[in-house]
Amino acid sequence: MRVLVTGSAGFIGSHVARYLLERGDEVVGVDNLNDYYEVSLKQARLKTLEPYENYQDVRLDVADREGMNRVFGLYKPERVVHLAAQAGVRYSIENPHAYVDANLVGFMNILEGCRNHEVEHLVYASSSSVYGANTSMPFSVHDNVDHPLSLYAASKKANELMAHTYSNLYQLPTTGLRFFTVYGPWGRPDMALFIFTRKILAGEPIDVFNYGKHKRDFTYIDDIVEGVVRTLDHVAPPNPDWRGDRPDPGTSFAPYRIYNIGSNNPVELSRYIEILEACLGRKAEKNLLPLQPGDVPATFADVQDLINDVGYKPETPVEEGIRRFVDWYRDYYKV
Repeated sequence: MRVLVTGSAGFIGSHVARYLLERGDEVVGVDNLNDYYEVSLKQARLKTLEPYENYQDVRLDVADREGMNRVFGLYKPERVVHLAAQAGVRYSIENPHAYVDANLVGFMNILEGCRNHEVEHLVYASSSSVYGANTSMPFSVHDNVDHPLSLYAASKKANELMAHTYSNLYQLPTTGLRFFTVYGPWGRPDMALFIFTRKILAGEPIDVFNYGKHKRDFTYIDDIVEGVVRTLDHVAPPNPDWRGDRPDPGTSFAPYRIYNIGSNNPVELSRYIEILEACLGRKAEKNLLPLQPGDVPATFADVQDLINDVGYKPETPVEEGIRRFVDWYRDYYKV
């Protein structure tokens, strides 16, 4: 297939692009290389894609309406994996307009491109943050998620609503993937594992929010990629049993699906840090702090729908995933 992957220089996007290239698909990668975090890391990720003859690199912001229209018209992708976004719960409190531009305007351009160029299936990144104030565990795609706690979460919920509209109006198959705390080699420097590793190796104290008591469904990057590609290959179907008097948020009468991709095994942050300390061979000096605004105390993914529909469940133990990240970090930064 010819697949358009947005956010191709990003953490998840670069991994997904490489997986697709290795199995023989053509990939058109779109990224604007913004400076939300170090551009050199994004460039290094792109370097890993350069050897593939079936890769086409495009430098463009998804919020550029005319530019994205040209990309769809020129390359005519059969399927789209939309991973470009302004990420980060805490950053959304400081810079809300960045989320409107990238996550709302950008997603609108993707939907229009798919509609106007007969794309067979759109798979896009949502987030576990959409569960917001929900406390029923594990989080299920069949639960209502109308109480986000950050603008980032609200923008991802909006993406799901926008996608459903296009699935209904234009019969565009769309699949939204709620990622749960992704980590691993080539990860984002603004994520906890990256920050902790850098500071522990430098002998600096780490900020531990909620006094280390909150839990996250940490999900290894290879498991995320496998879930993305399996859902890409499984075109979203309508649910013939969907009923308007008992609306199911995770499916629809339209070709629309939502899935959680998480490890289904929450780990307390304090335990996560202990595993990292063991891998680094160093103890961390900790600044214990309260829960930050916009953060949730726990995430826990119900992945039964993913198992039922595409036959997959993330399985990488957090001990193994952190070890692989530390090995990559030491090699990449020569420490």
